[in-house]
Amino acid sequence: MTMPVMEPDLDAAVLRDWAQAIDEGPFSSLCWGERIAFDNPDSLTLLGALAAWTERVRLVTTVLVPQLHDPVMLAKALASGDMLCQGRLTVGVGVGGRHEDYQAVGADPESQTMRGMADRVAVMKRVWAGEKVTDSVRPVGPAPVQAGGPPLLVGTIGPKTVRSAAGWAEGLAGTTLDLDVAKQNELFDVARSAWAQAGKSAPHLATSFWFAFGSSEDARAQVHRHLRRYMNWIPAEYVDAMAPTTGWAGSQEELAAVLRKFAEIGTDEVQLIPTSSDIEQLRRAAEVAADF
Repeated sequence: MTMPVMEPDLDAAVLRDWAQAIDEGPFSSLCWGERIAFDNPDSLTLLGALAAWTERVRLVTTVLVPQLHDPVMLAKALASGDMLCQGRLTVGVGVGGRHEDYQAVGADPESQTMRGMADRVAVMKRVWAGEKVTDSVRPVGPAPVQAGGPPLLVGTIGPKTVRSAAGWAEGLAGTTLDLDVAKQNELFDVARSAWAQAGKSAPHLATSFWFAFGSSEDARAQVHRHLRRYMNWIPAEYVDAMAPTTGWAGSQEELAAVLRKFAEIGTDEVQLIPTSSDIEQLRRAAEVAADF
């Protein structure tokens, strides 16, 4: 389950209630994403709070963009988060699709590439291994609880990116807009092959999609409102055109049927993305997830 970090009018109470309900429920992971030029909470600050608010569930960033951060400071922050949550952290990373986030922090737009991301991941791994990556007197700590650092997932929907990440990632933190299971399985097959060629065990295969419960019309309108807000870097007419077929909207029984289709292709985890901060949406999703 993804935290409602992209919804308006959030406060500490809403975020804490969601985090604790996810932790108490049947979910395998608690996820949250990063944006800079938006009014969502800072991802690394939120990591500390989530570590304190939860005890069981795995914490997964979906996704951080390493190029928006100093890699040594990012490695330190994530190692600190791994310590605070006692080794429950998984780090999803991606190149990011919004130029405005790069501009907001003064990041080099030329680094918005897989190579730019992989170079920073390599620095982070060296920090987590206790190596000195600068001329500092001592290495940068703390050491993460998980040996070698938190597991890394690559956030992408492209086969080229999947292949290039096989050397350093443990799996995928993908997304599907139209819930096309066959197309998702094609990407999973690319990952399975790339990981095998790299001599690694099978990758963790995760995908995600937006969801809304309610009558067909109301739930679809909820998804549409969310997309209009979240995808504010895309012209509104394009968002309006894609909204009827993006994400999922319907009843609990219909969501269960969709999840079964993803299970049939070997999906390890579906990371549901809420389109409202109404905790009743979370409770209904928990009832569905309890059967899986």
